[in-house]
Amino acid sequence: MSDAIRAVVALGNPGADHASDRHNVGFWLADRLAERWRVAFSSERKFKGDLARRGMGEASVWLLKPATFMNRSGDAVQPLCAFHKLAPESVLVVHDELDLPAGTARFKQSGGHGGHNGLRDITRVIGTQYKRLRIGIGHPGDRSQVLSYVLGTPSPDDRIEIDNAIDAGIDALEIALDKGWDYGAQKLNSRKAPSG
Repeated sequence: MSDAIRAVVALGNPGADHASDRHNVGFWLADRLAERWRVAFSSERKFKGDLARRGMGEASVWLLKPATFMNRSGDAVQPLCAFHKLAPESVLVVHDELDLPAGTARFKQSGGHGGHNGLRDITRVIGTQYKRLRIGIGHPGDRSQVLSYVLGTPSPDDRIEIDNAIDAGIDALEIALDKGWDYGAQKLNSRKAPSG
């Protein structure tokens, strides 16, 4: 069924210079998920990224960290979907979300890109019907500060909150894989947002 998650695409920018950026929340989650699943990433030129797989055959779930920069994320997603015949509805994109406070994680079924360059580029190649796991990083309060904010390092307190959201997102993803998207989304989206 195309509604089942077959690929988790984690967004970030490659390279050590960006490893601690808020924009790399997707990569932080992917690394923790690979650890939990006991799978290893390997560099795949065909898919322009680092790829891991859990399970076999129809039960496979692909985990992709694009090696492109954020604004070319679609260049990694498109070949993965084409090669493995993945419907957009079966792709879950993990990304940082300015409109949610640090510590919040939410599933979303399809929609617009909200100004996020990674989502904008994925939408360019597979449309809008993919799923999202939004990890809140908070907002700097002024649009002119957004670029430096997403490319900056969170405070120690915010990093703890973001890590908690990542753990909640992974737990909900595993529920969604086991019991279905709607059940996983209900569990995650009813989780209390952090106060303050």
